Amino acid sequence: MSKDAHIVFTPSGKHGDFPIGTPVLTAARNLGVDIDSVCGGRGICGRCQVVAGEGEFAKHKIVSSCTNMTAFSSVEERYASKKGMKEGRRLSCQAMIEGDLLIDVPAESQVHKQVVRKRADVRQIEIDPPIQLHYVEVEEPDMHHPSGDLERLFSALKAQWGLTDLHCDLRTLQTLQPILRKEKWKVTVAVENQKTIIALWPGFKEKGYGIAVDLGSTTIAAHLCDLQTGNVTASSGIMNPQIRFGEDLMSRVSYVMMNPGGDKEMTTAVRESLDTLIGVVADEGGIERSDILSMTFVGNPVMHHLLLGIDPTELGGAPFALTLNSSIHLYASELDLNISPDGRVYILPCIAGHVGADTAGVILSEGPHLQDEITLICDVGTNAEIVLGNRDRLLACSSPTGPAFEGAQITSGQRAAPGAIERIRVDPETLEPRYRVIGSDLWSDEEGFAEATKSSGVTGICGSGIIEAIGEMFLAGIIQTDGIIDGSKATVSPRVQSNGKTFDYIISDKEPIIKVTQTDVRAIQLAKAALYAGVKLLMEKLDVTTVDRIQLAGAFGSHIDVKYAMVIGLIPDCDLERVKSAGNAAGTGARIALLNKKARKEIENVVSKVEKIETAVEPKFQEHFVNAMGMPNTVDEFVNLSKIVTLPEKKTGKAESLDDQGRSRRRRRR
Repeated sequence: MSKDAHIVFTPSGKHGDFPIGTPVLTAARNLGVDIDSVCGGRGICGRCQVVAGEGEFAKHKIVSSCTNMTAFSSVEERYASKKGMKEGRRLSCQAMIEGDLLIDVPAESQVHKQVVRKRADVRQIEIDPPIQLHYVEVEEPDMHHPSGDLERLFSALKAQWGLTDLHCDLRTLQTLQPILRKEKWKVTVAVENQKTIIALWPGFKEKGYGIAVDLGSTTIAAHLCDLQTGNVTASSGIMNPQIRFGEDLMSRVSYVMMNPGGDKEMTTAVRESLDTLIGVVADEGGIERSDILSMTFVGNPVMHHLLLGIDPTELGGAPFALTLNSSIHLYASELDLNISPDGRVYILPCIAGHVGADTAGVILSEGPHLQDEITLICDVGTNAEIVLGNRDRLLACSSPTGPAFEGAQITSGQRAAPGAIERIRVDPETLEPRYRVIGSDLWSDEEGFAEATKSSGVTGICGSGIIEAIGEMFLAGIIQTDGIIDGSKATVSPRVQSNGKTFDYIISDKEPIIKVTQTDVRAIQLAKAALYAGVKLLMEKLDVTTVDRIQLAGAFGSHIDVKYAMVIGLIPDCDLERVKSAGNAAGTGARIALLNKKARKEIENVVSKVEKIETAVEPKFQEHFVNAMGMPNTVDEFVNLSKIVTLPEKKTGKAESLDDQGRSRRRRRR
């Protein structure tokens, strides 16, 4: 009777007794240890590398040594010479047990790798894609044992990978015979959800790819990911061509209403751009389009419908009915997207009305449903999506903030580009500004600024800049609580200038003149009040008076200084240490759904439980909106913010002009 050896695997802690001569990979699989392998134990892929522990491990009552494995095999020598292998590593499919062992499985050798997010306190992404690759060697046809090539492929996958009850798409089946014969019956098979064969390659193929897409109303972003590692190998973006039909969503819906067939025009335009974008990231990643097996999409409801070729007219007015809000699985070819012939598409679920799959992506990325804390997530854009709650209850709404946050409809506003003011500070005594523009790290009062900005100039002010400008003007007393630019400040600085019945604040008096007008302040007030009123409505529905943490998502939310967002009253009072930028959370959600099949079920389940609040029919929305017009708010206190900045005393009413002051003094003298 052969002696058994005790084998312990870390970091899983799984252990068991195995006969001498058992391959380490076989022992791992018998214990359910997480070790990667595409080649089926043939020493080709190199993904099953392990390290043997050295010394006595009292906890496990064993003495482990690399000598308790068979010597380096010729297969391992060949792999190491071709691709290299770190010292001390062994291929677990080749190394056999000869004594007690503690085997460490490195992170890169695990199937379900942990890709740690930038903010590790939110969550991690477990790499467990719906589509996985399997290398197999298929029996050749035999006249004495007749069976179809597909059936013998099924038998090989069952014997070598334990996959059963498989089926194959017709388009893939049509390529089966020539692929099997090209490399003498050795093939790599892409299997979806361990059930459906969706692609075949002759010989050994190491990698398959997927693309996560954030389909925004202004820009489309695509991220090419290695399905085995989760690494983003290429990213690119493109302007959404639908802009020519209307800059905002309602303009596009109106175009459809007024132009029969307009929806088909927009569907064709966006699909063509997506196909171009696929080509761009494939070229950047150095792969073929046929290597792309899967795509995931997030987007607002209008973008969602137009991608699918669905008329979005019903989203143009109450009750804002979606054609469907559940997730959807498609072939990429159904959307005219040129990837692997049987490539798959997964579109995340919408929530309701104007809260779409992009919000579902944000929830999946930020994980409020996994937290005990009350979390507020604001995806700030032309239409703000707001999510509030925790693991017990989640609420969501949308609020029409308009384009002011992106610099549109602002006198000196522009999109974020070199030359745009993005940071600004105002001296509270002299009211003199200093600022920084995109493309330079220098402030305007630093030596070398003029030279550093010579090529771009100082051309305008972007969304993050206008938020800081108004916040600084308020803290300096230039803007009152009610948002009026105080004309009496003209006695302090010539930068406060009369403009008829109102006043402007001049940031730069060089051409082009960059200023903040009373109309600009009102535009920002209306936008921030709409968002804040939506937040307050959700807080009331949830029966909370404070939030524990705030995440600002979206391109705009990623670039604003959270302090100034709170100073102007865009978001409610909260410990500023607990207010963070979530970056492109919607796109991250699309990436999670691409790389983890369980995440798809997770977000589908969460979305089904999210309570959608329709702000348009809530009677208290208007009251909250009016209160939120104040800086930072007419009625709400900002206790946490007051610890960081000195908020001016509340001052409202018509600001006195210079003439008003003169008349007042004359009246008093009488």
